[in-house]
Amino acid sequence: MTNFNENILDNNTLLSIQNRGFTYGDALFETIKISNGKLLFWEDHYFRLMASMRIMRMEIPMKFTMEFLEAQIQKTLDSNQLGNKSSRIKLTVFRNEGGLYLPNTNDVSFLITVKAIEHDLYVHNEGFYEVDLFKDYYVSPSLLSTLKSNNKALNVVGSIYAKENKLHNCFVLNTDKKIVEALNGNVFLVKGNIIKTPPVNEGCLKGVMRKQIIELINGIPEYELVEDSISPFELQKADEIFITNVIVGIQSVTKYRKKTFTNEVAINLLQKLNIKIRLN
Repeated sequence: MTNFNENILDNNTLLSIQNRGFTYGDALFETIKISNGKLLFWEDHYFRLMASMRIMRMEIPMKFTMEFLEAQIQKTLDSNQLGNKSSRIKLTVFRNEGGLYLPNTNDVSFLITVKAIEHDLYVHNEGFYEVDLFKDYYVSPSLLSTLKSNNKALNVVGSIYAKENKLHNCFVLNTDKKIVEALNGNVFLVKGNIIKTPPVNEGCLKGVMRKQIIELINGIPEYELVEDSISPFELQKADEIFITNVIVGIQSVTKYRKKTFTNEVAINLLQKLNIKIRLN
């Protein structure tokens, strides 16, 4: 069952073919992990969505409070008999239909869908995970690139490229040929006691899990977190590389071209992340 503007509908219900999320990609979304019925990092998701709506010049309804949207998410979970289970929520906000590139209105609607997932907490994947660079297209280092919008053509084509080349993922470059992120998450590189991740102003997604991991690293005295450019040449010199997003948590990279990597830092951070979730 799907929640469309507070109404619970069958998943077979069709949206208008004039929906601006479909016709122009004029939509934003948040992917949220539910652990045992609890929304993880909900405040961070909410404020990112509100900030993104302002950047997109969408009209934010007065009722779009944290409490209102949380209640709508819970309503959707309950309607799918997932109230106290672990799930993946997708909350999409799109500008109401009308107009061409120039919309007739800045008012919005929302859609919430849910899917059950296996694990309550985050589990480290110990399996083989190979990545390479995706260089067919580049990300512009601009504010729009940091938004979680429906404009994901690069990620779609890059994912097909990865599959065709028997890769698990690819790193995306910006127009300055710097590593900005993976196809489905933010990137962290470990060298000695330095943990490096690209800054948001280089075009990477302002990831919710990225924020959690940065906070955890800053609480470990033996490591120094640096937000700075990462060149492709640094990848083969790294001790460890991992990718983060709110559904997987932390995914260790085991191979990039001829270089293989360790995973000690990723495992340590994942343990701390799960402790943080339990305590909260």
